[in-house]
Amino acid sequence: MTAAPHIYVDADACPVKAETVKVAERHGLPVVFVANAWLAVPRAPRVRVQVVSGAFDAADDWIVEHARLHDLVITADIPLAARSLQAGAHVLGPSGKPFTPDNIGNALATRELMADLRAYGVGGGPPPFGPKDRSRFLEALEKVVREAKKGLEAQPKPAR
Repeated sequence: MTAAPHIYVDADACPVKAETVKVAERHGLPVVFVANAWLAVPRAPRVRVQVVSGAFDAADDWIVEHARLHDLVITADIPLAARSLQAGAHVLGPSGKPFTPDNIGNALATRELMADLRAYGVGGGPPPFGPKDRSRFLEALEKVVREAKKGLEAQPKPAR
């Protein structure tokens, strides 16, 4: 039997914890919420919280160490998304936007440009997170979970 993909959530500021657990439970997938401090998450049999040190990027480093081919990473952190893609994981932002090898370069460049603009006092933060964002995320997560499960099932079985 093939192991199920895991879902790793960069949880400190994640607005879609309940939605993630809802989809994961429907598919029987384990979810690990990774944060620098304990936080409340929806309770379910396959859900756990992994608390890491408060060091800079400790949560990101933990996720990248554990994410494997066909696992899912949920994050708004673009550098973490890039590192997770290198590990072979599927990556989804809380808005439902997938990060892929085809779009991660543009996402990193846009992030740098926005950081420069903010340094000069231009621009602001992201728009408020609303019901349409939650709906878009649920739809995208369902699609990515199915892709991950299909990819795992298609892997060659090890010889005995």
